[in-house]
Amino acid sequence: MKNTRQYIAKTLFGLEAILAAELEDLGAANIQTLKRAVSFEGDKELLYRANLHLRTAIRVLMPIHHFTAKNEHQFYRGIQKINWSKYMNKNDSLAIDATVYSSYFNHSKYMTFKAKDAIVDQFRKHFHQRPSIDLDNPTLRIHIHIAEDECTVSLDSSGSSLHKRGYRTKTHRAPINEVLAAGMILLSSWRGQRPFYDMMCGSGTIPCEAALIGQNIAPGTYRKHFGFFTWKDYDHTLWKDIKTAAKTQEKELEHPIVGADIAIKTVEMARGNMIEPAFEDIRVFRKDFFKYVPKYEDGVLIMNPPYGERYFEEDINNFYKNIGDSMKQHYPGFEAWIISSNIAAIKSVGLRTSKKMMLYNGQLECKFHKYDLYKGTKRVSVE
Repeated sequence: MKNTRQYIAKTLFGLEAILAAELEDLGAANIQTLKRAVSFEGDKELLYRANLHLRTAIRVLMPIHHFTAKNEHQFYRGIQKINWSKYMNKNDSLAIDATVYSSYFNHSKYMTFKAKDAIVDQFRKHFHQRPSIDLDNPTLRIHIHIAEDECTVSLDSSGSSLHKRGYRTKTHRAPINEVLAAGMILLSSWRGQRPFYDMMCGSGTIPCEAALIGQNIAPGTYRKHFGFFTWKDYDHTLWKDIKTAAKTQEKELEHPIVGADIAIKTVEMARGNMIEPAFEDIRVFRKDFFKYVPKYEDGVLIMNPPYGERYFEEDINNFYKNIGDSMKQHYPGFEAWIISSNIAAIKSVGLRTSKKMMLYNGQLECKFHKYDLYKGTKRVSVE
């Protein structure tokens, strides 16, 4: 690779290894797994491809400066050491995000204000004009990470979070994040080789992500904008070539993808999110999971059932018990996965788990359980 440099891909807790594997497939070098992130090295082409292709990345950052600071004056001087005219013009706009884990600095918002002052003061001194602040659509989005006295300044190449794929127009009351949905599917090792089911599909995020994976469609295909589009060194020809290459790698779906929900309004919402050609082969319909018998005897079932907010405790435990009963009776030969933040309820499924993982759905700590549903799957007593 020419002109390689370090990048940081941010992700959700529990998906770091999957993201690292994705980066390896893209040809990234010096991959290192961090907490909720993966660092890697590559060139500009890899940066563009990472934004287009990574299914489990939230955003891709490009670090441009590291320094130490134990007070706000040192922090201000550290930000001013960057030649900001290299990255933006006086008429451009900026937005700054900061994450702070430090005994020296207490408030992330205050640090964003100090960083903004340092950048603006530099432009005023040299150009007698300052860039504006635009929190929604800035020319340049800057990310600052402070761990004790170690400060890292990065440019955000993604812009808005990469979970915003661009295909979803309607959302369920508690929609699952697209990055989490894709991560769950990749954790299951499903790549389109078997029928895929989500029988509590909500607004359809899990089936949609499955369709993208099954057809090898880049998750950023439907996005209109990435942060690097407004960078001073943006290479439109390179980006066009990368998009064209991604299109040639797409393939036809080999097995059916089925999504269903008991609520007709939710089903209609899911259908409203499946207007792109990539989703035309998803079969989505209204059906009660507990009464449905799948057409196929070999497949993958991934579900995000209710966690109990709308049920009394005794009802939710029985609800999960019925999930286990239905999987045993109707899905022999399947590989089934359930995610839930209700730890007590998921134990009520009552079937032997072959894998257990911890993931986060938003702020909720969840268990992600795998069940291999052989014929005659045995129940287990859960203490």
